[in-house]
This record gives sequence, C-alpha cells and structure tokens, in this order.
Amino acid sequence: MIVPEYWLRDFVDWSMPMDRLARELTMAGLEVEACEPVAPPLPGVVVGEVLSVARHPEANKLSVCSVNAGGKPVQVVCGAPNVRAGMKAPLALPGAKLGGREIKAAALRGVASNGMLCSALELGLSEDQAGLLELPAAARPGSGVREALALEERLLSLKLTPNRGDCLSVLGVAREVAALTGAKLKAHAPKPVAAKGKAKHPLRITDAEGCGRFAGRVIRGVDAAAPTPDWMRRRLERAGQRSISALVDVTNYVMLELGRPLHVYDQDKLSGAIDVRWGRAGEKVLLLNGQQVEVDSSVLCITDDSGPIGLAGIMGGESTKAETTTRNLFLESAFFFPGAIAGRARRYGFSSDASHRFERGVDFESNVPGIERATKLILEICGGEPGPTVDLVKRLPKRKPVRMRVARAQKVIGMPIRKTEMAAVFKRLGLPARHKSGSFTVQPPSFRFDLEIEEDLIEEVARIHGFENIPANPPRGPAKMAALPEARRSLHAVRERLAARDYQETINFAFVEPAWEADFAGNAHPVRLLNPIASHASVMRSTLLGSLVANIRANHARRLARIRVFEVGRVYLREPSAKDGPLEVAGLRQPVRVAAAAFGPALEEQWGTPARAVDFFDLKADLEALLAPRLARFEAAAHPALHPGRAARVLLEGAPVGWLGELHPRWQQKYELPQPPVLFEVEAASLTEAPLPRPTHCSRLPPVIRDIALLVDTEVSVQALLDSVREVELPIVQGVRLFDFYQGPNLPPGKKSLAFRVVMQDTERTLTDAEADSARQALVELWGRRFAAQQRA
Repeated sequence: MIVPEYWLRDFVDWSMPMDRLARELTMAGLEVEACEPVAPPLPGVVVGEVLSVARHPEANKLSVCSVNAGGKPVQVVCGAPNVRAGMKAPLALPGAKLGGREIKAAALRGVASNGMLCSALELGLSEDQAGLLELPAAARPGSGVREALALEERLLSLKLTPNRGDCLSVLGVAREVAALTGAKLKAHAPKPVAAKGKAKHPLRITDAEGCGRFAGRVIRGVDAAAPTPDWMRRRLERAGQRSISALVDVTNYVMLELGRPLHVYDQDKLSGAIDVRWGRAGEKVLLLNGQQVEVDSSVLCITDDSGPIGLAGIMGGESTKAETTTRNLFLESAFFFPGAIAGRARRYGFSSDASHRFERGVDFESNVPGIERATKLILEICGGEPGPTVDLVKRLPKRKPVRMRVARAQKVIGMPIRKTEMAAVFKRLGLPARHKSGSFTVQPPSFRFDLEIEEDLIEEVARIHGFENIPANPPRGPAKMAALPEARRSLHAVRERLAARDYQETINFAFVEPAWEADFAGNAHPVRLLNPIASHASVMRSTLLGSLVANIRANHARRLARIRVFEVGRVYLREPSAKDGPLEVAGLRQPVRVAAAAFGPALEEQWGTPARAVDFFDLKADLEALLAPRLARFEAAAHPALHPGRAARVLLEGAPVGWLGELHPRWQQKYELPQPPVLFEVEAASLTEAPLPRPTHCSRLPPVIRDIALLVDTEVSVQALLDSVREVELPIVQGVRLFDFYQGPNLPPGKKSLAFRVVMQDTERTLTDAEADSARQALVELWGRRFAAQQRA
C-alpha cells in the first residue's frame, strides 16, 4: 500500500516530520518499508515553454524546438509526438543527470541540441513514455520542475498485516495518523449528490450469505471518453495505479481513498435485473483480464438474465464493461462477506485489488458514501444525469461488543497503564467505549473486522501507548540449577551423535505429497490439509523417509556423490485419541522420530580403502552406535519403502521401535536414483533413554578362546543360536560371536556353515583346558539338541 503525503493530508494535517511519522506508524504495527520523495533531486531540470516547433531537415520523426527556459531561448531537438508550441514540459539542461546519465549538448543529425525535453518515464515518475510530460499552464519557465510538480511530496510504502484491512486506504491510514499524533481527523463523509432523474436498475440478492448489501446508481448521458484530470492521474500514479480511463480511474480513486471497491457497468449491455447468487455448474464468464473461468456453487457471481457477468468481489466481466463509448452507466457498491471471497481469486490463478480488500473485510457502512463520492467525481469529469441511489440490504455482520478488563490489560502489557489513558486511546481510535466496574466495553465499528476478543483491545492500548514506552524489565526469579537426568539424553545430544558420524541435519516441511505417503508408508488415508500452501504438499507425513529421499534426489541432481542426511521431526498418525507431550489433537498422535539416509560411497575417496557403496551393515553400525549402551535386535520383516530381502524391524527389549533397510527397487527406479540409499527410522524416545552404566570387575587373567564350527539348516537364524546361550549357566563364558559364514555347493542341500568364537575368562583364577573344553562341549550339545546342529571337523 503506497500512500502519498499530500493525499493523506487531505484527511489529517499533522506537524511531526515524515521520518518520525514513519517510525511511529511502524511501532504501531503499520510497518513502513520506505518513506521516499516522489522523484530524485533532478538538478538541472527546469520548466521549459515550447515557443516554436519546426521539422528537422534530416529526420521526419524529429522536431527542432525553441524553448524558453527562463532566459534566452535554447534550441532542443525532440522526438516526442506530442510536442507543440505553447506547451510546457520538463527541460533537462546540459549537466543534468537522469538515471545516472548526464545530459550534454550534442548535434542530432547535424542540428545542435542544448538539452532534452523529458517524458514522465525519463524523470522516473511513471511508466508513461508515450510523449512529453505536460506541465500545468501556470508553471513558470525556468523554475525547478520539482516545484511545478510538487515532487517534494513523500510516499509512504506500508506493509500491512492481513488483519488490518481497514488500512488499505488513505482514510484508514489517516485514522491511524490522527490517533498516533493527536491531530484532528477532518470530516470525510461525502455529501449526497441529489438525483436529477428517476432512472433505476433492478437489483436482487438471491444468496445473502455471500452478499449482505448491494447499492447501485444509474448515471445517464455521461461522456466516458473525457480525459482524467491531471491531479487525479498524478495521485493514482503516485499510489501505484496506472491511469486507464476516466470511469475506471474514478473507481480506483475511491477505492484507494475510502477503501471502497466499486464497479462500473455499461447499463445498455445489461440484460434484466442484476442478481447476486452462487454460481452453477457449467457456467462460464469472460473476465476483464481476458481470462475465461468456469464457476461452481462455491463461487459468488454477479449475474443478469444472460448468466454470470462477473465474479463478485473479484473482477467484472468483459460483456458488460464500460468503455469510452458508454453513455449510460450503472455504478455498483456492494458488501461481500470475507468468507465468500477468500481463496476464490487464487483458485483461478490471479489476484485483484478488490479481492485483496474483500478477503480482509470492507466497511459495510461505506456502500452509499462510496457511491456518493464516485458520483460527484464522475459528474465533474464526465458529466451526466444521476438517478436515485438504490441500497438493498439483506444481511449485515453482527458486531458483538468486546469487553476488556483493566487489570487484565495491565497484566498482559506489563505496566500499570491508567484507565483514563485507556479511555483516551479508544477515543483517539474512534472506538465507542463504556467503562464500568473495572472494565471497558467497546463496540467495534463497521470498518474494524480485527476487533473480536479481549486481546485485540489490549493490543490497541499497547500499540497506541507505544511499544517502545513499555519498560523492558527482565523477569526476576530465584536461580535454580536443575539436575540433568543421567538416564536420559536430549534430542540435541542425539543430533550431535549423528553429526559425529558424518550425517548432516535437514529440516523439511511436515506437509508432503500424497504419493510419498503411499510409496514410503503404505498409507492410503493420510491426514489431509484443508488449505495447503501448495497443491502437491497436501497431506501430513506419517514417515520421515519420503523427505530424506527427496533430499537425496535434490543433492544428487547437483552432482554430490556421497550424501548422508538425517532429520528429527514429528510425524502425524491417525488414532482414536492420543496425547504426545505438550501437543494434543483429537484423533491424531504426533510422535517425534529420528531418521537417517546414506547414499553413494561408504567412505570419502582415499588411497587406503577400496571404494565401495554404502550398505545395510554400514547403517546398522551407525544405528547401534546411536542406541548404545542399549542393545538392539534386528528381525527380517517387510516394509513398503524397503527392499523385501534387505529390511529389518528394530527391536529394543522385545518392543518394535523402528525400521532399517535398503530402498525398494521400485522406488529407486521411480525416483530416478542410480543406486539404492540405505535408511533407518526409529522412535526418538528409544534414543533418549540411556541406562546408567553398570561397573563390572575387570579380570587380570588371560582369556581362553575356543572356536566352534556348525552345520545347521538354512532356516535357523544366527540370532536364535546366540539367544539360546542365555539358557545354560556357563559363568565363565564372557562372549560368543559369529566370525564366519559359508553356504555353497560343498555342503549338503538346505545346510549352511557357521563358525562361532567363544571367549571364556574368570576373574579369580586361570581357566584350565578341561574347563574350557567342557564349556565348549556344553554349547555344542545345546545347539545340537535345540537346532539339530552338527559339529564340523
């Protein structure tokens, strides 16, 4: 929103400097991004009066002009098509600088030119380059062009939050300036324009839940081809609007001034009564931007007997637009409920000034004043005979009074602001307020859609009082050093462990593509978003694996060969009712998970180790190190995201806590990866528990080692053999581990060979060979009895 200073002063005349006003507005919540003059200094650019115009002897499109610059006439060669004797235009004399370019005396096609007559584009005032910028007739030749065009005016560029739709107008900003500076807000209600004819156009509101009020006026006999006055064109351009035609410029002017969007129809193109209703399937409308859209029952339309002629609150239609040949017009001023307009323009891939305002809420009491202001301007510029204003009211918003407790406001703000000052704030803001029994009751005005709850009024008090005037008192409390639980580690410590193992952390959006949920979680019914920020990110994730695969794809596309990434984040699972820490959502569980993925070489390129691709056991080792000192078990199982034969369920104390495996070949091909990444995903709670270490006696005596080679059925797992060791009491056995595996043609069918190393040790004495052999034999007999294992020679 760009607000020209002089336009703003039409409503409120303040005394403080503009830079200070910009700071006050910013501190009050209306962020001022820039406060700059209309144009750069423009030294050497003066008012020039064209005395005569002659054709250039060597160029048909150039003219040789004699220009009065306040002294002796100067000769200037000009190519503008609108140059003529008697006009006044900006003249850049030799030495002037425009856009970093210095103007010099030169010869153009053999004719001397001592300066340059300028367009608005060359001065940096607008995008208009059709011809010379014509100055007012009263401008004095030789005087500075800044004075003639009031270029000392400052422009305020405001960045407004979505709740402050009331400030999308000069009047709205003027209310804020008056409240902040104490200056008086000038009377701004337009005077009614008396009807001179009886012409009316029939109106109807079929769907009042979308349109609560519709006002209109017929003006007959207008000259729509009349030029827009310079003063209006200049204000529109400085506010960021391009001048189009007199009628369109008037509606834009009223919208910027009062915040009231209007629309002008050619009445002769209307077929029957205007009706505001929801669209119907199959109906189409060609809009003013040349786009044809199809509407449905969720889109509010302006219609006549021919069907839709515009999208309500968004854009008018091509079939009924007012043109320079229009003689009779119908002026529309309606109130549309924000919920009926929000999101509709974005659905069709565009936005408009009207939709931007209606989505945030437009003053529903400004319909008739907007028509009166526009009528006055149209009659002044285009002439015509106005008919009576028709104001059809069906349903208006019910603004409930809002109560604010004084004590509550003081507590929230953090300082004892007196109730008299609070009353003064409400008065300066134009908010009707009554004080009774320690609280204020405020009736929100029709233009303030953001005042609904007590906290809204507290905010108004705080910002008008001045956030900078609220003392910054640091909280005081007894310093207490809380003991860190030894049996738990923080998620930050988990992140440090992963980073130490050469992984880099990623942070991804929690809303993902539906295809990711189907591919990586087998989830056909994920939690869907009602209003996604993008059409492809429309569901909440139930796994972190999809995001990590996307990270690998993005990095691989940028030619990174070795990629190791991890993420700590929440997933969203449907459940009847669940809680997860401080977050609670009915029917939704939101646990924190930790996931990692590795792709490419297992190690950085080096001379000491042959290059090999990362595999299942590399990530298994990383996960075991992450879980330490807790020992995990890994069971072969199927997961929709993982390779059927290279995936495992992770178990801790018999309970499943996650998954580990290689990406499924189907998804590797679909997501165009040259080799499969290896991934794991586990519950964060399993990583944050860290049992206290248990000290054991360290033996000073040498261990005894025995090897056992067995022949077992291929269905027998190594883990089952190791688990069975706990069933026999062999106190001298300190550890059993697999060190060799063989399966091939030299063995009987259905058999495999396993070799275990048994470490035996006592803390009090040296073991004898007989004791070691007895323990070894006990293990062989156990495995033979339980698994039909045969000892190999």
